[in-house]
Amino acid sequence: MSRTIVRVGDDYDVVIGEDAWADLPGLVGERAERVLLVRAPSLPGPADAVRTALEAAGLEVVDAEVPDAERAKTADVAAGLWSLLGRRGFTRTDVVVGLGGGATTDLAGFVAATWLRGVPVVQVPTTLLGMVDAAVGGKTGINTPEGKNLVGAFHPPAGVLADLWTLRTLPRADLVAGLAEVIKCGFIADPRILELVEADPSAALDVDGPVLRELVERAVAVKAEVVSQDLRESSLREILNYGHTFGHAIEQVEAYTWRHGEAVSVGMVYVAELGAAAGVLDRGVVERHREVLRSVGLPTSYDGGSWEALLTAMRRDKKSRGSLLRFVVLESVARPTRLEGPTGAQLRSAFEAVRAQR
Repeated sequence: MSRTIVRVGDDYDVVIGEDAWADLPGLVGERAERVLLVRAPSLPGPADAVRTALEAAGLEVVDAEVPDAERAKTADVAAGLWSLLGRRGFTRTDVVVGLGGGATTDLAGFVAATWLRGVPVVQVPTTLLGMVDAAVGGKTGINTPEGKNLVGAFHPPAGVLADLWTLRTLPRADLVAGLAEVIKCGFIADPRILELVEADPSAALDVDGPVLRELVERAVAVKAEVVSQDLRESSLREILNYGHTFGHAIEQVEAYTWRHGEAVSVGMVYVAELGAAAGVLDRGVVERHREVLRSVGLPTSYDGGSWEALLTAMRRDKKSRGSLLRFVVLESVARPTRLEGPTGAQLRSAFEAVRAQR
């Protein structure tokens, strides 16, 4: 199977292909002696393949199974990994490898960023969400009771290996949820993504077909282009948070029982409605959000937590400045902009629009 290489600035490569485990030692590098394999518990097949590839290259592999999903992203779990690194004598030339979904790669990146003030990390995402979003770009973080990803660091990986074979092991609900981040890239930067999904939504979910691979490659290319220009989210990179302010609020209010992609899907509809309420986005584009998201089975409405709880959560968003709420909105497809300080009436109007079933 051919490999596609997406270069992220001058820093590292994202390798996209199938049965690509043999590429992993090259991403780890020649100076390392030990690898901490941070992995989710439900991945025995990929874990064996990664371990075999690393040990064949003469590396000592220290296995570290962590809880699944968001339960991994806690200070207690991170502290346990720091302790393990200390006991096994990891130095600055040794490497952390994150194997799993977005939560696992977020945790692995954060531990690598903070051990000895920074050791290399190689990310091996096994979910669609991880491949197109969490593992690429160098954002790392853990959660606190006050919010998602409020503690973290920018720490670009030494490389990313996206082996498309692992997508065959995903539950369909997780594959669907991952498409939210792909579709987001279509709305903010690459309209061809939207056209591919709209032309054949079932092909977008076919892990053995060419459409999903093209969607992965296009979404990774969007993120690579953005983060190579703005690693630390000082300006341009904020567009990658399209739909995330309200989406993260849903996740927090629902105690992380919602999948990230499901919450972001509703978040994109919310921010499209907010853009319309503020007079910057045409209603036709708002309805296109609903149509394309629904076509692959993603939610477009939310009738759970109270508005007050959601607003409180949004005020903790990293894009906020003091008491000023800031959102990424669209002027049209592939034309993102910022909306600063929307009125209370606009915020509430968008909420009522996503609460109503349409």
